[in-house]
Amino acid sequence: MLIINCLLQCLFLLLLISSTALSEIRDTRITDDSRPMILFERFGFSGTGHVSVSAHDVTWKSTHRTLKLNTSAMGFFIVPQPSFPRLLNHSPHASCVLSSPHATLVFKFDNDVRVGTSYNGTLLIQDPDEYTLAFANCQPQFQISMTVHTEMYNVDGGRKDFLPAGETPLPKLYFLLFLIYSAFAALWIFICVKQREAKAVHKIHLIMAALLVFKALKMICASEDKMYVRRTGTPHGWDVAFYVFGLFKGVVLFMVIVLIGTGWSFLKPYLQEREKSVLIMVIPLQLLENVAYVVISETGPATKDWMAWNQVFLIVDVACCCAVFFPIVWSIRGLREASKTDGKAARNLEKLTLFKQFYMVVVGYLYFTRVVVSAVGSVLNYRYEWVVNAAAEGGSLAFYLFIFYNFQPLERNPYLEVDETVASQMLEDDDSFDL
Repeated sequence: MLIINCLLQCLFLLLLISSTALSEIRDTRITDDSRPMILFERFGFSGTGHVSVSAHDVTWKSTHRTLKLNTSAMGFFIVPQPSFPRLLNHSPHASCVLSSPHATLVFKFDNDVRVGTSYNGTLLIQDPDEYTLAFANCQPQFQISMTVHTEMYNVDGGRKDFLPAGETPLPKLYFLLFLIYSAFAALWIFICVKQREAKAVHKIHLIMAALLVFKALKMICASEDKMYVRRTGTPHGWDVAFYVFGLFKGVVLFMVIVLIGTGWSFLKPYLQEREKSVLIMVIPLQLLENVAYVVISETGPATKDWMAWNQVFLIVDVACCCAVFFPIVWSIRGLREASKTDGKAARNLEKLTLFKQFYMVVVGYLYFTRVVVSAVGSVLNYRYEWVVNAAAEGGSLAFYLFIFYNFQPLERNPYLEVDETVASQMLEDDDSFDL
């Protein structure tokens, strides 16, 4: 339970790093919201930058009919990320957070505001840092409704750059990964065609080819998405393609891990009922996880259910990660039991060693991409947020190289050559993964 809680906390930190930094031109609808503080975006400024906020169709209501509205106690502000914890510790008995020395005001509502009034404000940022844009309601007895339009950008050579300072290298990074995975997919297809006559190509190898294709397509969509956001502030539809191919990649990846863990197609031509149950559970969980990811990315922390969707995403992701281990452990135990009866000790030891290494690599991959990457992101300067993405993608590429190399289509994959007598003794002494 302690490990799962730790994993959930690290995953939540990674979501905060990746999701709230997706700054672009956004329109957010706030409906009947009484939260004293509503977070909108987090943005890293590299030099001269601008914050532009406009609020339209502003209305409010309260259950206290006799309570008088003080609209000047409502407004938008920005705060440097290092000062944000001190702002959160602002005493509820002190003056409004808008008057805090840590907050820089964008604009307040006027006292003589009328229903449906529009407001706008622009702020010039000259101190490079990472800032959070938020709305303060120092009269939480009133519920506010409005449509908020936000723009945050750096000015580079006279042109607007809508990507945060720490994400500017991402378009090139994702395009490089697209080229790598495209070459990887072409090489894998060539190997499959070459080994087709030897009847070494199984169905699992075709699914693995689909995984590489979807991964490459996801990378080119991510590159185009970031490039258009950087230039124009909107992804021009590339975000939809990114989500679609990301969904296919996520489902196929966990399918590959589960199917390899069961030994399907290359060790046995069928799946047992319990293995089918794991597969049937993982696929809809991946669908739900990707739906949660889309909601998190497209709405932002200003919406009320954003935190709930974060929790759904984290719980489902942990459930998927735990589920994929069962087939691998079952295969390891099955190989150990089979080695005692079929007399093929060397061959079983070879398979057993491979599956144990596969188990350890899956553990390492999930731990690195979920825990280590988020830990690194928590200590990095905001200018180097792209390193988090580079580390996660580097870990994924290393994981792909391992499974595609060790489970490539060969007539007989000579992973190990072990003498039968030595193998029998090693299998007899091996008590790992004894369930």
